Amino acid sequence: MNYEEFRDFRIADFHRLFRSGELTPSALTTAFLDRIRQTDDRLNAFLLVNEEEALREASELDHASLDDTLPSLFGIPVAVKDNICTRGIPTTCGSKILADFRPPYNATVVDRLRRSGAILLGKTNLDQFAMGSSTENSAFGPTRNPFDPERVSGGSSGGSAASVAAFQVPLALGSDTGGSVRQPAAFCGVVGLRPTYGRISRYGLISFASSLDQIGPIARNVEDAAILFEALSGEDRQDSTCAPYPPFSCREIPPAETVRNVTIGVPREYFTSGLEKPVADVIRHTLDRLDREGFRLQEISLPHTDYALEAYYIVAPAEASSNLARYGGVLYGYRSANVQGLLDLYCKTRSEGFGLEVKRRIMLGTYSLSSGYYDEFYLKGMQVRTLVRRDFEKAFEQCDVLLSPVTPGVPFRIGEKVVDPYQMYLTDVYTVPSAMAGIASLSLNCGYVEGLPVGMQVMTAPFREGVLFGFSRWLEAFLDLPTPWPGRFGREEAH
Repeated sequence: MNYEEFRDFRIADFHRLFRSGELTPSALTTAFLDRIRQTDDRLNAFLLVNEEEALREASELDHASLDDTLPSLFGIPVAVKDNICTRGIPTTCGSKILADFRPPYNATVVDRLRRSGAILLGKTNLDQFAMGSSTENSAFGPTRNPFDPERVSGGSSGGSAASVAAFQVPLALGSDTGGSVRQPAAFCGVVGLRPTYGRISRYGLISFASSLDQIGPIARNVEDAAILFEALSGEDRQDSTCAPYPPFSCREIPPAETVRNVTIGVPREYFTSGLEKPVADVIRHTLDRLDREGFRLQEISLPHTDYALEAYYIVAPAEASSNLARYGGVLYGYRSANVQGLLDLYCKTRSEGFGLEVKRRIMLGTYSLSSGYYDEFYLKGMQVRTLVRRDFEKAFEQCDVLLSPVTPGVPFRIGEKVVDPYQMYLTDVYTVPSAMAGIASLSLNCGYVEGLPVGMQVMTAPFREGVLFGFSRWLEAFLDLPTPWPGRFGREEAH
């Protein structure tokens, strides 16, 4: 298979070849498996390749009837972040403490993928328990950026974003707590969606911070991201936080001719001194082009933006410290050897099983939840969260979409920020506020700085994913950037 020949293919194009008999699900799956074998020793995007099972599933689809009602993801290989449960298949969370864990059930999203005809190609790398912004915190080594292997892929869904950018797979699932889908999507030049909180079931997603965690699709274009979101969304009785809304339908996406009627808000707090000039120039150039195109651009204020990151790093670690208390070496997962007594078992198992960043956040969270400090820290953090959400509510009274950078800079070098947690946390400064507010937001490539991609964040009010996809699809076509193709994984071939 000539992979570059297929670089611009969408789901509809693969389905057209299936119907014409020029391609079969088995041939497509085999081609992507070959691509993984050729490339993953340099990227480390996959923790597990589900080769035997994927080929069996594809073979069954080869003999299916190809009528007009083809399931939306029929025969399309999909990778799944390794904090999403897959029955009988290792689900490690990127951590030594779950290295041998095989869930006895599927996450709801995995069942929905299979019902839509998708083929589970493998599990992708991540920061341990989704705690990180670079995928350097994985116990199984970092995932490298396909545009420059000396740089990070972003995190925590770095494996999923890198695998899609490198065309090891056309679609992937990530999870986003404070930016973990959108930030790596921006660093790898692909499309990443964080849907409205509650729009996709979290049943089977291993918890980090339950009031923030969301599963989101990653794709090479907006159209495919919408189709994948359509397959995943909808109410789920197994997740009490899942909104009682019908599944999203791509029919909710407005036609291109109506997109020009939207009012675009530009939050002034996202264009301050922390934003690197080359990235700011790319974002402002895009805004200028939209202005010349006749869109109504309006400066918006989100006055509590500066407090969102600090509040996030109280709320999220507090919930993480509670969720991760279950890993003690008793019921499942890693257990330390040569322990003396129950307390020693807990101490040694967690000390040896968890990575440094996970331990740091457990300590932060436990402190803020401890007696005498709950009101001072966790409650205060939740109050700030309410103020951040109200900022967005007021903003969406004045505009239909908000545009901002996804990250303050381009992908940084591996090891550059790992010794300074605060600098690492600042890479999520533009994605955390919308996560705290629970609104829908999407990362879309809008240009390059020295061959490295720059992401534009598109945000809408809750449950307005139709508008989000409609505007993003129009913007993608308007920008007309080449589909990511870091052929030999070097910036000189990035676009």
